[in-house]
Amino acid sequence: MDIQSIKNRFGIIGNSPGLNYALQVAAQVANTDLTVLIHGESGVGKEVFSQIIHSLSARKHNSFIAVNCGAIPEGTIDSELFGHEKGSFTGAVDARKGYFETVNGGTIFLDEIGEMPLGTQARLLRVLETGEFIRVGSSKVQKTDVRVVAATNKDLLELTQKGKFREDLYYRLSTVPIRVPSLRDRKEDIPLLFRRFSVDFSEKYKSAPIQLSEEAKELLVHYPWPGNIRELKNIAEQISVLSESKQLNAQDLRKFLPDRNENRLPMVSHQSGFGTSNTDFSNEREILYKLFFDMKKDVTELKKLFFEIIQNPGADLHTAPIFNEVSNNGTELLPSNYTAPIMNTPTSAPVVLQAGNDIQQHVEVEESLNIMDKERELIQKALRKHKGKRKDAASDLGISERTLYRKLKEYDIKENQ
Repeated sequence: MDIQSIKNRFGIIGNSPGLNYALQVAAQVANTDLTVLIHGESGVGKEVFSQIIHSLSARKHNSFIAVNCGAIPEGTIDSELFGHEKGSFTGAVDARKGYFETVNGGTIFLDEIGEMPLGTQARLLRVLETGEFIRVGSSKVQKTDVRVVAATNKDLLELTQKGKFREDLYYRLSTVPIRVPSLRDRKEDIPLLFRRFSVDFSEKYKSAPIQLSEEAKELLVHYPWPGNIRELKNIAEQISVLSESKQLNAQDLRKFLPDRNENRLPMVSHQSGFGTSNTDFSNEREILYKLFFDMKKDVTELKKLFFEIIQNPGADLHTAPIFNEVSNNGTELLPSNYTAPIMNTPTSAPVVLQAGNDIQQHVEVEESLNIMDKERELIQKALRKHKGKRKDAASDLGISERTLYRKLKEYDIKENQ
């Protein structure tokens, strides 16, 4: 089957070179039993490629199932994939077949494979290499003939270096890698996709399709689309429902596009040594940790200054730059050349308070700056705050409940602590 026929059959819009190459590889590998690993950001349509591979294979008349590994709790994923025996764990009132048993002869699509626990990865590796698996709570080895197509939006090779993904499984899965391009790498396809979505929604909501001016099309093309096709489809539906006019210019369209330049994190001046120009953080949590550590350092310096002023009220002062606070809109609240008086006394000199002084001597003990310690502390605080409710604590921490469950085991945290 040629590429255009595949596009027509599966409703794929676009003609970018990256998309065409990914479809060509999927078509070529479909009629084999090779394991395929699909790479791509969230929302690019990785599951469609797994359906293409299954539909063009000799297994097309057998079962196909898509499993989101990130949505299954760590404690039950082995049972879901490989089945369990009656009484193998609390709640196992009956024996149950797993997906690898029920889809025998067909294809299983493992989405978000990077979220799979290490123990389950070992079981999956055995299935891929020997076709054998064992139900949870059983000692009987069973055989299965299932083709595995996996997908991820993470760098699995980087995860192997961090010990979070098995290296042998990575190379076993990536027999044939397929990279699905992001929407920002398919700029020429964006107007075509938007027009298709707007026509579909006009039929659904019985309204006229959206028409964009040339300036609006340019804005659409140059928007980064972090949510890829899923986000573009949502924007098209919003406009179809909420826009009073069906003829949109750039200004009208801009109202529906999120401001991706908006910085929702606290800002600090470059004097503090913290800035995006010279520091690269992998996630917002590390940025917040760095901010808290810098703030702690500034508070410590202020304490030293305070005690020095109390001890030597008549000492000569000179000035030095201080931490500069920034307002929500990015405006510095203090002039960039503002300086605060500090003591001429060397900062390394000890502070000695007289016995009659009302201020008690303060001995500062430097707390641990280890990221894992801080993460453990935040998890414990969230559990106490929500009275041990994992779901609410995970939501407050900005992580999934399954990830929280894994962290509880990793740090040996009791939920009633």
